Amino acid sequence: MNWQDAFLDQAQSCAALGSPFTARLLTLLAERGLPEGPVLDRITGWPGDITSRGASLALRVVGALHGLVLEGRAPGLAAAYPPAEGEGLYERACEAILGEAGWINTRLDLPPQTNEVGRSAVPIAAAHWLAAVTGLPMRLSELGASAGLNLNFDHYALAGPGWQRGATDPAITLRPDWTGDAPPRAGLQVTERAGADLLPLNPVRDQLRLLSYVWPDQAERLTRMQLALDLAARRGTIVDQVDAAEFLARRLTPSPDGTLHLVYHTIAWQYFPPATQAQGLAGLEAAGARATRTRPLARLGMEADDVTGSAAVTATLWPGGRNYSLGRADFHGRWIDWQAPRPEDVPW
Repeated sequence: MNWQDAFLDQAQSCAALGSPFTARLLTLLAERGLPEGPVLDRITGWPGDITSRGASLALRVVGALHGLVLEGRAPGLAAAYPPAEGEGLYERACEAILGEAGWINTRLDLPPQTNEVGRSAVPIAAAHWLAAVTGLPMRLSELGASAGLNLNFDHYALAGPGWQRGATDPAITLRPDWTGDAPPRAGLQVTERAGADLLPLNPVRDQLRLLSYVWPDQAERLTRMQLALDLAARRGTIVDQVDAAEFLARRLTPSPDGTLHLVYHTIAWQYFPPATQAQGLAGLEAAGARATRTRPLARLGMEADDVTGSAAVTATLWPGGRNYSLGRADFHGRWIDWQAPRPEDVPW
């Protein structure tokens, strides 16, 4: 796929995910072309898969442009960005691309890290379901954790029609469009947590970069990201820089007696190399074979599958290794269709 088609494909996804501004910017760049220079040369010579299933090159570009605005490096471009959205977006974007080519190319080196806090709605709901099934506190291991914002999900609340779960004094309250039953009421206690990422970001040092990956016309997401960054900074949340399989090899030692080990990932597994996926899965299955009812293991995934437009929410629980479909979710957590079995119907 050439870069123009990849940008147009990403534009459609941005529009579907509620960012008409980002969709318009990508469409303009694809249809009118990027200005000739180092950035275009870099993009046309990009090796491998440039789509959202690979390098996500379109998101790298719009993240870099938003970063210029947030860092005050392109006041002309800022005048065409939300909330102003003045005239001449394409022309101002081209000026910024030419004037800040070196900075943009440096930003293109690194993949976008959305670290979307809205996805925490899924682990909040799933952790309550697991607590209701097992009756145990849990230790957390997040794969592809970026800056660790979703590693703090137990400090957030999840609100649905007439109910609320999660922290009693939450830093953030998530309110996705919810269908299905409410997650069960259960005492949720986290005893210990750790996360892994090949390129972890620091919630203090890298705040502007993380904010730049949030689409600029989505004010609620930007506010939520800032609140999550502030909480992570206060808590000193740090993610290990390590391959997911190597991280699991360290983490999948027996948990303390009376503790559930929850391993989870949200829109991350698909980006792991095949070798990492295979090694990680083998490690989980080996640890699952050692699990007991007083030292159980669970894997929670919120990942794309062959159903277009949303993510499957799945869980595997050991001992037993039974797989459960918990429902489906929007990629950014805007809606959740919760279809988990009743805890009393889960063999335990």
